[in-house]
Amino acid sequence: MDDKQKSIRFQNYLHLHFVILIWGFTAVLGALISIDAIPLVWYRMLIATAFLFIYMLIRRKSFKVSKGTLTKFILGGIIIALHWITFFLAIKSSNISVALIMMSTGAFFTSLIEPLFFKRRVSKLELFLGILVIFGLYIIFKIEGHFMLGIIYGLISSFLSALFSVANGLYVKKNDPVVMSFYQLFFGVVFITILLGIKGEFVFSFFQLSSNDWIYLLILGSICTAYAFAASVKVMKVLSPFTVMLSINLEPVYGIILALLIFPEKEKMPPNFYYGALIILFAVVLNGIIINRKKLFSKLKKNKN
Repeated sequence: MDDKQKSIRFQNYLHLHFVILIWGFTAVLGALISIDAIPLVWYRMLIATAFLFIYMLIRRKSFKVSKGTLTKFILGGIIIALHWITFFLAIKSSNISVALIMMSTGAFFTSLIEPLFFKRRVSKLELFLGILVIFGLYIIFKIEGHFMLGIIYGLISSFLSALFSVANGLYVKKNDPVVMSFYQLFFGVVFITILLGIKGEFVFSFFQLSSNDWIYLLILGSICTAYAFAASVKVMKVLSPFTVMLSINLEPVYGIILALLIFPEKEKMPPNFYYGALIILFAVVLNGIIINRKKLFSKLKKNKN
C-alpha cells in the first residue's frame, strides 16, 4: 500500500468516525425534540426520504424495482420505522445512556437471528457471549430498575435493528443501497401515516411545531439520516467490514459522552451501570473479532485449495 492509498484510507477512517459521532448525536436530538416518538419518526423519515429523492434525481438513479423486491422493501420500511419508534420511546421513557446501551445488544440478537436466515447452528461461543450480554443487562436492570420501560423499549428496538440488518444483508447484494434505503424510508413513512391516520392524530396541531423542533428535525432527517447513510456507504467501499463493524461499536460511547456533556444531571449514572455497559461492549467487540478471524481463516483456506 503506497502513501496515497494510506492517506485515502485514513481520511475515510476519520470520515467513518465522524458519521458514528453523528449517529450518536441522533439520540441527543431525540431527547431535545419535544414531540412524541411516533410523530418524531414520521418527520424524520419524511425529511430523509425527500433528501434521498433529490440525491437520486441528481445522480440520475433509476427508481425501477421488481414487484417482489418492492414487497421486501415494504417489510423493511415497517421494521425500520418500528425500530426508530421504540428507540425514541426508550429515550423518552428513560434516558439516552440506557437507550444506547440497550442498542449495543444488537450484535447478540444478530448472532441468534443469522442462523435462522442462513440455516446454520448457533455456536457455543456465541451462546457464551450472549450469556455475558445477559449478565451485563442483569447488572443494569438491578441498578436501574426504575428505567424498566426504557430498557424494554431499547431491547425491542435492538432486536428490530438486528432483524433489519440481517435482512438487508441479503437484499443489498442484489440492489443499489441508495435505492433500497429510499424505498424503505418511503414505505416507513406510509406505514406511520396509516398508523397516525387510524389514531386520528393528523390534526392542525400535529403540524404546529416550535422553531427549535423544526431545526432539530431538519438536522435529524438530513444530516443524521440521509447524509450519514450516503457517507457510510461511501467509506464501506474503502474500509474493511471488520474496521467498520468495530468502529460502529463506539456509537454508544460517543452518544453517552455527548449526552453527559449536554445533559450532565439527567445522564449521570451510578458506577454499576457503566460496569454492566462495559461487559456488554466487551462481548460485542470480542464477538466481532472472532467472527472476522473465522472469515479470514475460511478465505485463506479457500484460496489454498
